[in-house]
Amino acid sequence: MPADLAVIGLGPLGLPLAQAAVSAGIPTVGYRTGDESGSLSPAELRRMLSGGFRAATNPAELGRVRTAVICAPTPRGADGGLDLSQVESAARALAGHMRPHTTVLLESPVHPGTTQEFLLPLLEKGSGLRAGRDFHLAYSPSRVDPGNREVTPANTPKVIGGFTPACTESAAAFYGRLTDKVVRARGLREAETVQVLETNYRHVNIALVNEMAVLCHDLGVDLWDVVRCAETKPYGFQAFRPGPGVGGHGLPQDLAGHAGCGLRMVELAEQVNGRMPRYVVQRAAALLNEHGKSARGARVLLLGVTYKADLADLQGTPAEEIAVRLTGLGASVSYHDPYVPTWSVRDRPVPRADCLYEAVADADLTILLQQHRRYDLQGLSVKAQLLLDTRGAAPTGAAHRL
Repeated sequence: MPADLAVIGLGPLGLPLAQAAVSAGIPTVGYRTGDESGSLSPAELRRMLSGGFRAATNPAELGRVRTAVICAPTPRGADGGLDLSQVESAARALAGHMRPHTTVLLESPVHPGTTQEFLLPLLEKGSGLRAGRDFHLAYSPSRVDPGNREVTPANTPKVIGGFTPACTESAAAFYGRLTDKVVRARGLREAETVQVLETNYRHVNIALVNEMAVLCHDLGVDLWDVVRCAETKPYGFQAFRPGPGVGGHGLPQDLAGHAGCGLRMVELAEQVNGRMPRYVVQRAAALLNEHGKSARGARVLLLGVTYKADLADLQGTPAEEIAVRLTGLGASVSYHDPYVPTWSVRDRPVPRADCLYEAVADADLTILLQQHRRYDLQGLSVKAQLLLDTRGAAPTGAAHRL
């Protein structure tokens, strides 16, 4: 059966889209743009294959679909900006085989103007077709919350902005097959800037509550109780919670090198969030010292090293810097994570605790970095000599909170 949709980029953005399309009955082909980190369980893969999904290795297959969605990752490059090399590879692979009347959509995180100024010329030059006349072109910010089973593509509104009004309507027709609500932006730049706002909103608010965590500790105030009370306000407040740092695939964008003027608040948020791993290590060293122990030679166990709870994703995890800093202080660092069977930091393997409760009891200090549901924090807090809880997940009074 010929595919109707091509998802180009099978990482954390592309795989959920491909799954949603297959579930909606859309024959889908997937095409990798690089060494992407997205993964499927055997059961999920069987469901997709039985629903009409195929993995393509020949770019010629991309020219046989009506809709192509580019979900290539855009990691931070050496200059601090977004690396568009995989978007470029995806565009070249598609353009060489693209047929008239194809709808091309970009979902990769990009700076405003990228779709028209970067992607469009690649597609037109490679295909000999004209955007807005021979094929449709639109941008839609990806909205994926990994591990959240309540938020699905079907119940998440999809924002779209096209190169022309006709491009917008073509994109709306496609996404209308996947979601209950399509929101039309005025154009490409507006849709791209939605992604910038949504991503930065997360980082700025996490930075605020991280600063509050440091302040509350200095004041002797229970931040977690403050947040609990504040979130009862029915307007003007959304609860965020502090942590050991910020990971994941959504990078903050201050646009300083792109638009000629930066977003100062986003730049400051990056600084605040970037300091949290160091702050965690400082708190760990102080806690050991308070109990008559030195960080040098201390046995420190890290619980949960992924960037998000109940996921096997290490992208941008603050656990890496925390492990490096603890090792630099002379601590003996080990870890436990039910989703990470092996872990290396800067090409050096970190010992994994096989027996969790024995490891917690043996460690001079246990640091909870990620609150996986599999962790019985009540039981672990009883076993631990010292427990530093960076997530506010342990029972009140059972641990030292961030």
